[in-house]
Amino acid sequence: MLTFCLPTAMADSNKMIINLALFGMTQSGKSSAGNILLGSTDFPSSFAPCSVTKDCRLGRSCQLHGFMRRGGQEITLQVQVLDTPGYPHSRLSKKHVKQEIKEALAHHFGQEGLHLALLVQRADMPLCGHEASSPVQMIQELLGHAWKNYTAILFTHAEKIEEAGFSEDEYLHEASDTLLTLLNSLQHRSIFLYRKGNSLNEQRIKVLERIMEFIRENCYQGLTFK
Repeated sequence: MLTFCLPTAMADSNKMIINLALFGMTQSGKSSAGNILLGSTDFPSSFAPCSVTKDCRLGRSCQLHGFMRRGGQEITLQVQVLDTPGYPHSRLSKKHVKQEIKEALAHHFGQEGLHLALLVQRADMPLCGHEASSPVQMIQELLGHAWKNYTAILFTHAEKIEEAGFSEDEYLHEASDTLLTLLNSLQHRSIFLYRKGNSLNEQRIKVLERIMEFIRENCYQGLTFK
């Protein structure tokens, strides 16, 4: 059963913990994105002709001091990221992947709640028809009827957009009908993740700031799993 709660970290007025879960197709860049969000290398990430991630793993970031302010006080932020197997998976059935993620969500976020699910999509690969339905359906089945309020699209390889001469707005304007329909259902919650060498930490902060915008829109509520 899914219920709603305020994050337990809100009990400590000077610290906040946000919980994120990564979903997406094989080789979409979930693990790499998770490492950038954490500022670490917690998740194995490499190119392969098959699915690399076979089970769920939780990573925790170091504390980010002075990330935001509330009531005139500086708030320390900590990020927890759940990396999940891609679906469709090259070796695991849908039933196995779904059960693995379901148990991990309940185990890691059962009390604190999931604040945002990130549907990871490569910016350099069009999202069309059938291929889009599998990870979206997985999120729907795991998060229930409220999934649209707790999901955003995270575009990886966004540097390819710049290399092609597009702005983010131009990219979205030219996107497939499948992607535009999905974005409309998610209230246009999207984030672009760039990999630009020495500016990776700067990009990380920009992405976290965008994520916090979405979490504030939800009044800091999270989905709990029981």
